[in-house]
Amino acid sequence: MVFKNLKIFIILLILTTFGTSSVLAETEKECFEKISRGIFKFNQGFDNLILEPIAKGYNKLPEPIKNGTGNFTSNIATLLSIPNHLLQGELNLAGHATGSFLINSTVGILGLGNPAGALGLKNQKEDLGQTLGTYGVGGGCYFVLPILGPTTLRDSVGMVVDNNYLDTFARITWHEKEIKNLSGSKIDYVGVKAATAVDFRGDNMTNFESLEKNSIDIYAATKSLYLQNRSKKIKNSTDSNEDDWGDLDK
Repeated sequence: MVFKNLKIFIILLILTTFGTSSVLAETEKECFEKISRGIFKFNQGFDNLILEPIAKGYNKLPEPIKNGTGNFTSNIATLLSIPNHLLQGELNLAGHATGSFLINSTVGILGLGNPAGALGLKNQKEDLGQTLGTYGVGGGCYFVLPILGPTTLRDSVGMVVDNNYLDTFARITWHEKEIKNLSGSKIDYVGVKAATAVDFRGDNMTNFESLEKNSIDIYAATKSLYLQNRSKKIKNSTDSNEDDWGDLDK
């Protein structure tokens, strides 16, 4: 019943936000390009001054610590994947994700280990932007957000709904005052998101350097990579490029 009501809510949200004439549109239009380019430069500065140096230090940590951090943040992300698998009607993947979270959170010691992976359980990341894409909703306007980076109208709406309704971890931490008998902290939420960003930045150090060196227009190149990546995720593509840049949008 909860997911049925949520699905109705999502459909209404789509119709309100995108308009019935554009729900099935596939082309992402560039919106506020001058502003987005300015924000992109700000994000580059943030990366150069803060994120990249932290990621370089992170890469010098022992491999078990790095693996544990990646496993932990991936396990937390499963809490968002489960409801989105269900909304997409992917019951098998929802079962895999649920089993993966339960096993890794217990046998894997709070997700620091990944015994579920050794058992063959898939942990495919999903969010509401991808779910809306499977319904045929196009990306709409493309723009860049401070710190959060590239997005589209569809994905930004999805992110808001995810954080307020679908993400159990966000509900327990960021919205802890709204939930009785559960404790959490906004610091926990921000900490996990920061760890996720550092882990991804550290894993893709070479990719980012190559992108900066080989791109005539790094803004346009990043936009193209983001949109291609989102399209692959919506289609559940298994192309090798997705392994390299699988979470470029995070």
